[in-house]
Amino acid sequence: QVQLVESGGGLMQPGSSLRLSCKLSGAPLGLFAMGWFRQAPGKEREFVASISWNGGATYFEDSVKGRFTISREHAWNMMYLQMNSLKPEDTAVYYCVADRTTIPQATTSPQYWGQGTQVTVSS
Repeated sequence: QVQLVESGGGLMQPGSSLRLSCKLSGAPLGLFAMGWFRQAPGKEREFVASISWNGGATYFEDSVKGRFTISREHAWNMMYLQMNSLKPEDTAVYYCVADRTTIPQATTSPQYWGQGTQVTVSS
């Protein structure tokens, strides 16, 4: 059974950096395209970033381009979201997602979801 577990969330100051981690268990990471979604209070869930099966292609939501990077480490079945220059509007629950057939994007519905990790950006 495929499971995703996020970690690394926290309370951060504007302008700071944070790295979120996602551990996939139950199958090799290489079988999945991976990504991150987020949901802020009172808002719909939105796409943040994604990465192809071999890491050769990455995609980002416009508001995080140039600030966030996404990477994957197959040896450890891990995926990461490096978030720099954090802004209060980045405050949300961040969800790790995985899909066997489709790279996660704003218009897709990934097959697997983690439980989420809270990121709060506030001074």
